[in-house]
Amino acid sequence: MPTYEYECGACGHRFELFQSITAKPIKKCPACQRAKAKRLISAGASIIFKGGGFYQTDYRSESYKKAAKAEKEAASGGGKKESASGGSSSSASTGSNGSASSGGDKKK
Repeated sequence: MPTYEYECGACGHRFELFQSITAKPIKKCPACQRAKAKRLISAGASIIFKGGGFYQTDYRSESYKKAAKAEKEAASGGGKKESASGGSSSSASTGSNGSASSGGDKKK
């Protein structure tokens, strides 16, 4: 049930009333008791989004998405090459040394 706004033409009192949609507008002002109350046209309720499901970036253009994807791939691609070459040489040397020394320690 909606809330309607009223204003009295006699005393200027403004008030809200919780009424059914099918109910007729009231005429009697609760402040001065005169039959001069009129229902006002109001803006109504605004849309309220609750929860974490709505983001500004949800509806980006396709060109923006392509540019962002290309930028992300370029940034992550450069980092992978450096870590792979540096990581493979260091892991191979530590892997052979580490496994031989740790294997020998475990058996003893």
